[in-house]
Amino acid sequence: MAIKLLNFFQKQVSVSLTKSKPYLQWRCLSSSIDYPYEYSSMDHALASVHSIYSNPCFAILGLCRNIDSLKKVHALFIVNGLNGDLLCDTKLVSLYGSFGHVGYARLLFDRIPDPDFYSWKVMIRWYFLNDMYRDIIRFYARMSVRACDNVVFSVVLKACSELRDINQGRKVHCQVVKVANPDSFVHTGLVDMYAKCGEIACSREVFNEILDQNVVSWTSMIAGYVQNNCAKDALVLFNNMREAMVESNQFTLGSLVVACGKLGALHQGKWVHGYVIKNGIELNSYLVTAILDMYVKCGSIRDARSVFDELSSVDLVSWTAMIVGYSQSGFPHEALKLFIDKKRFGILPNAVTIASLLSACAQSNNLSFGRLFHALGIQLGLKDSTLINALVDMYAKCGMIRDARYIFETASDKDLIAWNSIISGYSQNGSASEALELFHQMRSKSVLPDAVTLVSVFSACGSLGALHVGSSFHAYSIKNGLLTSNVYVGTALLNFYAKCGDSKSARDIFDSMGEKNTVTWSAMIGGYGIQGDSEGSLALFGDMVRENFKPNEIIFTTILSACSHTGRLGEGWKYFNSMCQDYKFVPSMKHYACMVDMLARAGRLEEALDFIDNLPIQPDPSLFGAFLHGCGLHSRFDLGEVAIKKMLDLHPDKACYYVLISNLYASDGRWNQVNQVRELMKQRGLNKDPGFSITQMDADKDVQFSRVASLA
Repeated sequence: MAIKLLNFFQKQVSVSLTKSKPYLQWRCLSSSIDYPYEYSSMDHALASVHSIYSNPCFAILGLCRNIDSLKKVHALFIVNGLNGDLLCDTKLVSLYGSFGHVGYARLLFDRIPDPDFYSWKVMIRWYFLNDMYRDIIRFYARMSVRACDNVVFSVVLKACSELRDINQGRKVHCQVVKVANPDSFVHTGLVDMYAKCGEIACSREVFNEILDQNVVSWTSMIAGYVQNNCAKDALVLFNNMREAMVESNQFTLGSLVVACGKLGALHQGKWVHGYVIKNGIELNSYLVTAILDMYVKCGSIRDARSVFDELSSVDLVSWTAMIVGYSQSGFPHEALKLFIDKKRFGILPNAVTIASLLSACAQSNNLSFGRLFHALGIQLGLKDSTLINALVDMYAKCGMIRDARYIFETASDKDLIAWNSIISGYSQNGSASEALELFHQMRSKSVLPDAVTLVSVFSACGSLGALHVGSSFHAYSIKNGLLTSNVYVGTALLNFYAKCGDSKSARDIFDSMGEKNTVTWSAMIGGYGIQGDSEGSLALFGDMVRENFKPNEIIFTTILSACSHTGRLGEGWKYFNSMCQDYKFVPSMKHYACMVDMLARAGRLEEALDFIDNLPIQPDPSLFGAFLHGCGLHSRFDLGEVAIKKMLDLHPDKACYYVLISNLYASDGRWNQVNQVRELMKQRGLNKDPGFSITQMDADKDVQFSRVASLA
């Protein structure tokens, strides 16, 4: 059967060659007259064509449409002794690669006695098309002794770029120089390779050497600047590109938009967006995502949504980008609303989508939705590490620390982000000791902490009053350069010292910080407040305002408390009115409690009671506690009993109110009433939560703390 099939193809090929012979002869004669120097190459090409058409095995291989038919034909060749032909063996290598069996292709290639350059190129091509970059480097090492062309150089440079292998990239560059005939693809590959390996200066040198700089080379250089956090240089280079009269494409503009996002340059970003619209450039997924991300990073979430709504068709990439934008910008409800929009029901989410939605659930404390997204991720078979970390963070922030720990422990690959999520979760849920124990486990597994880890650890140490352990981490942060380079670490550190009662060290940290944000100022002002240093709080608040930092609600709570404790009623009213009118804050219960305490301490009890009666929200125990404390200070038990009646009418089943009543009677020496109140509490089954205070334990005797500190 095989012989008949081969004979059939032999006859067919012979006939076709016979019919085309006069034409081929005429073409050869014509070429020899017009182009005598090219006659030999044309003759070689025709000889190759004749060899292909005269080989029936090659023709049979052309009929193979899947891996099964290829294996059968291959076996047929072996059985009939038809293997060993270089042309057919190379075709077999190519076919195995095209059907996704690159391993089989390589085995067959290795059995070719003397592969020619074309065979080498076929093999390396299939490595490239299957993203097998390490295999490309190893294969190139074997073929580098032979002559290489620009196609091979481009492929190997791409592999070096993806692997960030700068050493191998330099070796390829040397061989390119030896060949001395690189084309634009090779030059662009060198630009891209050096940029992705972080050698942006070398990348620019190669770019400057390109004689014919086209849009691809310009775009590669601009993208390289953006990837290496040289966004300003990218914008300058784009201006040079326009001066050179080179038209930009979608990827050029996408890189520019990313640069604007990194710089927070909304005006320039809008110009690029307008340029895209004006020139009718089609919005592909990359460009749309870049524009959405730029508006989000520049704080213009409305513009991002406008771009999204104007899209003719929404795909997974743009949909996910908008959800990520809402989640990262602090609009978790909008992210969830966009996900459940009926218009998007045809789009299946990926791991990034689900992770962003879980982040939205964590921000909004929406455990029910979080569980639904967890189930959806399982149903879709998503097991990405980003998704696992988002689940740990979501459950921890929703107070389900056991669920967070379970997911963390069952994760096969625990990266630094996973450790940070679980340590932060324990620290935020009041389990500071467990957070430090987890840090010990992380270090024992040789995972190096970063700035995020230290923020959580400083917070845990502050909650425990563990001055010795926190000081060890302070030394670690200095040693590794994390304190001066990260404002969040500095803020967490000064907050830790303030909570441990060392306001001097806290102020030293504050003064040494080159960069400060509102949270930093808030932590230092609050640190003075914790120590009862009202003068320090008020003085620092004045410095903050003079440096044009906008105070937040927490700072106003500290300032109002400071005014209360120092009897500065006039200043207190000034700050309260400024908070409401100048900064447009809606007062919280803490702000109202500070005002009541301020009035009560000053003996303005009628005014304080009137203030409570006219509140736009229902008062809580903190307000009545402050008022009753003032009644005790000024012996106005008549007003105290009025407040007691109001409290019991509002909340007859809350133990804290009965404790306030008992304390008021005790301050007046009315012990019978004190006993009656306590008896009433017993009858109603009400119990006061016990109070507690924090002090540092002896770190030398505490095995756990010593162990953690030794790892810092």
